[in-house]
Amino acid sequence: MPRLFTALEIPRDAALSLSLLRGGLPGARWIDVENYHMTLRFIGDVEGHVADEIANALDRVRRPSFSLTLSGVGAFGSRKPHAIYAGAKASPDLNALQGEIDRICQRLGVPADPRRFTPHVTLARLRNSSPAEVAKYLSARGNFAAAPFRVGRFVLMSSRDSVGGGPYVIEEAWPLAATEARVSSIPALSAQQNWIMR
Repeated sequence: MPRLFTALEIPRDAALSLSLLRGGLPGARWIDVENYHMTLRFIGDVEGHVADEIANALDRVRRPSFSLTLSGVGAFGSRKPHAIYAGAKASPDLNALQGEIDRICQRLGVPADPRRFTPHVTLARLRNSSPAEVAKYLSARGNFAAAPFRVGRFVLMSSRDSVGGGPYVIEEAWPLAATEARVSSIPALSAQQNWIMR
């Protein structure tokens, strides 16, 4: 049974910036660059019919596309660090999207995630890395910031239970409304109609 979660994909340029953070920390198992993502809502192992219900409900999400900036690095697990991550600058659009997906999941009976939503991209899982080594790594990279990128869709991903997660598979994707694209496509449409009418 695959493990499901909703997520944002990380575009190539941002993933390249994140990949430069790899290395320099003993006991870190670095996530493959192609597996970078930002989890919006963990769903877990669900039966096929529940997965279908969730996908159908997510079809009704209507949110605008938005800009997102990855910025800063941190660690989960203060006394015993277990993961290194890159954070994201505050984004009301991101929080609104995540909140709507969370409400949909709860309505369909998916257990609530006990952790508060912290937008992040996991960079490494840690095994026996000392808090001092982690603090040294973080302080050396504390000024990390990637160029902003446009979030044009969110996805439903699955992962098989394996060491460190992944490989991740995109099961379904939902576009976010691009208001600029809608406006610019109108003249193109009318030009096409003119051509047909000739």
